[in-house]
Amino acid sequence: MKGGEGDILFSNGRVVDPANGKDRKGDVAVSGGKIVKPSQLRDPRVVDVGGLVVSPGLIDMHVHLRQPGRTDKETIRTGTQAAAAGGFTTVLAMPNTSPVTDNPGTIEYVRRHAAEEGVVKVLVAAAMTVGQKGESMSSIGSLKKCGVAALTDDGSCVQNHEVMRHIVEYAKTFSLPILDHCEDANLASDGVMHEGKWSVLLGLRGIPAAAEELMVARDIILSEIVGWKIHIQHISTRGSVRMVREARKRGVPVSAEVTPHHLAITDEVIKSFDTNYKVSPPIRSSNHIEALVEGLADGTITCIASDHAPHTETEKLVEFDYAPNGVIGLETALTVCLTCLYHKKLLSLPELVSKFTVGPAEVLGINAGTLDIGANADITIFNPDEKMTVDKSKFRSKSRNTPFHGWDTRGRVCATIVDGKPVFSRIKGL
Repeated sequence: MKGGEGDILFSNGRVVDPANGKDRKGDVAVSGGKIVKPSQLRDPRVVDVGGLVVSPGLIDMHVHLRQPGRTDKETIRTGTQAAAAGGFTTVLAMPNTSPVTDNPGTIEYVRRHAAEEGVVKVLVAAAMTVGQKGESMSSIGSLKKCGVAALTDDGSCVQNHEVMRHIVEYAKTFSLPILDHCEDANLASDGVMHEGKWSVLLGLRGIPAAAEELMVARDIILSEIVGWKIHIQHISTRGSVRMVREARKRGVPVSAEVTPHHLAITDEVIKSFDTNYKVSPPIRSSNHIEALVEGLADGTITCIASDHAPHTETEKLVEFDYAPNGVIGLETALTVCLTCLYHKKLLSLPELVSKFTVGPAEVLGINAGTLDIGANADITIFNPDEKMTVDKSKFRSKSRNTPFHGWDTRGRVCATIVDGKPVFSRIKGL
């Protein structure tokens, strides 16, 4: 067999492939954009990755690319460049754009720009309700024909339980997973941070854990009676984790994700009144964070997602009460999780990688997150031990609203490969 121009052999790396139970030193071979057996290559380009981890390409199933409408915050080009720098080979774009991604025209716009300008794979999530207003169901059949990967009103939560039940029933008919931002609007009201000790001390209106937990309970009930997948986005409370754990034990097709910022930061940081800590759901207390880590460790929470939510500096430079919710996270997700979970021995490396690969692929029902022979050559290479200081001035993202600027972390992305082609690399000769 003659060596192809794109044939690469990544040699001597620590191959971590949770989908196949692999964690051992070995080689990964790429030819024609696919994973192949090393013996199939003839005269490939050999890239020594000794001391580095070679894993399936990471998947971020919760990303706001802002295009169309808010290209001052982020574009598909800059967002996917940030994803590549963070080790992600596939991202799922949320629908709260302007206009909302709830119709074939807007979906086609996103897909076309992703194909022309994106450097990683972009899947599109469509809004569950027209205009994300929570009142009338989107045309789910038409959305399915357009190739959307999931349905979500992320940024808001459908308050009408009857409407939500119909959405879940139609989603099942068209085999589209539901991703839900769980929040009771009445309980959350005008809250701006977690309701607890620090909201009282700081004089800020709090959002109780129950605001999330009521809707998590609702979704579990609907998932069980309809028999279809509902995925809880950015889970943040002890009660939510407990309910999801119990539901999964009963066989209810419910799943959950957690964000790095909900794992790494407690609500005490709000005392600085830095609006880069203002997110929805809010940063919780240490008691809730402990439950989130326990949920990751025991398999209750199967995914880690960034909830990358870019905002301009001007938008965030206001009083805490009036600042928009959201932080960026594509370029920090892996290093923060390696620091806070792997290096603290809370998760093993295969367990952590699984939350970025196997978990999202299972929820979305996509053929990704594996180094199987014949699979697309989507690969992430990283050094789990390299020390770095997070510097927002070096981000590829168009926005800078990170809660991690100046953090000293351990773990750094070295290369991101999409369909066999490097889209980000710090490795010499790649």
